[in-house]
Amino acid sequence: MTRRLLFFLPLAACLRADSAKEAENLIASAVSGLSAGKAEEFLDAFDPSMPQFEKLRAAILALASQGDLSCSIEVLSDEGDDSERSLELDWILRIDGKDGSPGSTRRQKTVKCQVRKTGRKWRIVSFDPWDLFAPPAG
Repeated sequence: MTRRLLFFLPLAACLRADSAKEAENLIASAVSGLSAGKAEEFLDAFDPSMPQFEKLRAAILALASQGDLSCSIEVLSDEGDDSERSLELDWILRIDGKDGSPGSTRRQKTVKCQVRKTGRKWRIVSFDPWDLFAPPAG
């Protein structure tokens, strides 16, 4: 029995590593979409039933219409299992005025989000602070 357990421990570690990679790939794909000006691609990473989703959606669409966005993230922590993970991210968002208009805004926040796997697809089910994406005043 001990031999079987020892055999499955590396397998369990691999599955956990794969789920961490899948969750991080979801975030990276969303960031890439937003940086490419594809707000809907970014929003597709989120579960529409998530609290504050409509506010997040409105903020992203407004922000994308006002400026060119570029994002970079660093994963600070990633914990969980093969069905749900909690991530903490250092998120940098740069907003440049569209059509050569002057001005650039840089925001940096620590973001906490949870992702959950439903079937074969990962989705972001919570995101805080979503107001990282609030359009600039004015």
